[in-house]
Amino acid sequence: MAEPAGLVIAAPGSGQGKTTVALGLMRALCDAGLAVQPFKNGPDYIDPAFHRLAAGRESFNLDGWAMGGAMLDAIVACAQGADLAIVEGAMGLFDGSMTEGVSGTGSTAEIARRFGWPVVLVLDVGGQAQSAAATALGFATHPQAPALAGVILNRVAGAKHAAMVRAEMARLHLKVLGEVPRDAGLSLPERHLGLVQVQEHAEAARIIADLGALMRDHVDLDTLRAAARVGRVPVPGPLPAPPAQRIALARDAAFSFTYPHLLKGWRAAGAEILPFSPLADEAPDPRADLVWLPGGYPELHAGRLAAAQTFRTGMHRHAETRPVHGECGGYMVLGTGLVDEAGTRHRMVGLLGLVTSYAARRLHLGYRRARVLNAVPGHAPGSRLLGHEFHYSTILDQPDAPLAEVTDAGGRPVAETGSVRGRVTGSFFHLIAEAP
Repeated sequence: MAEPAGLVIAAPGSGQGKTTVALGLMRALCDAGLAVQPFKNGPDYIDPAFHRLAAGRESFNLDGWAMGGAMLDAIVACAQGADLAIVEGAMGLFDGSMTEGVSGTGSTAEIARRFGWPVVLVLDVGGQAQSAAATALGFATHPQAPALAGVILNRVAGAKHAAMVRAEMARLHLKVLGEVPRDAGLSLPERHLGLVQVQEHAEAARIIADLGALMRDHVDLDTLRAAARVGRVPVPGPLPAPPAQRIALARDAAFSFTYPHLLKGWRAAGAEILPFSPLADEAPDPRADLVWLPGGYPELHAGRLAAAQTFRTGMHRHAETRPVHGECGGYMVLGTGLVDEAGTRHRMVGLLGLVTSYAARRLHLGYRRARVLNAVPGHAPGSRLLGHEFHYSTILDQPDAPLAEVTDAGGRPVAETGSVRGRVTGSFFHLIAEAP
């Protein structure tokens, strides 16, 4: 089956309108009858759920820092059967982990170059005119620049503003694919870890439909589609193996941060995913070989989780004979207590001695390397894991044995080592892949 052509939606930095434009393009092209395969560069959990709503297909993360070439190929091969692949970038086009002699490991540019997909640069032109073309030219002529398909101007004040920017773009031989007006009035609400989750946003479907109409009215979709290219053809390979045969997976508004490539790999290998909702006070399925609590927003639901007695009892019953693992928010819930933003302490499951606080907020953000000291479901002691950490909660008490030796992308030690107590393990970092 032929691979689809692809495009990468990128920008000079965050806040330029990448997500708005990417979602609108996905919907507009789907409305035009195309099958669009969405991807997200980097470790973001929230944007791919919006991609799925916009395109009607599961969106997968592509992470050049944490994923080896074989895994990237395996994930991109999921686009087979689509007409067009669209990647939403992360931060600025060249932003990634610092590596000497390289602009950014794990950057959007790196993914675009690897697969030969041209970049559509979303450029916020608010407060400027001809100078915007200089920015675009710099991105087009950077020594490690992927091919530039063209520029979409965002926050355009009016026809005169557009004409000024377009004239300078034309003089510098830069193609303008569209102009999104400043007063479009379409935005998605945000909170501390990014966009409000799609399942909590009652107007998400309407806004995405409106974004599709906006792109249809203000972007040359035919020219944009013609700019897409089929580059490096990926060789399909295996995705990560499941950590157990039957996996009870917490899934609700408090627990939703699970990487799609992991779930696809688990299912492809024959694992059975058994979802349950702690917020609905559901216990994990008693048939499960493993309980997995992913990350999410337990700090926003601490009172309900504290009152979920059936959930707590079921977790303790499972842990008597079988493993339990928690990531980030799931790790916090496995602990003894969670202090919410108002300073109120709530009782958690109590399978670990961990106590965390969202009142004492501090940003923890970045890639993580972990050498496992104790077995983690699916990974033996000594395994080296690659993941990402993003949260504001802090540890008040961590009396259990450390799960791993953890460093950041630059090799500097990280204090949050995770915890292990009996069959129960947890960490603040989200697993992306095992290191080769």
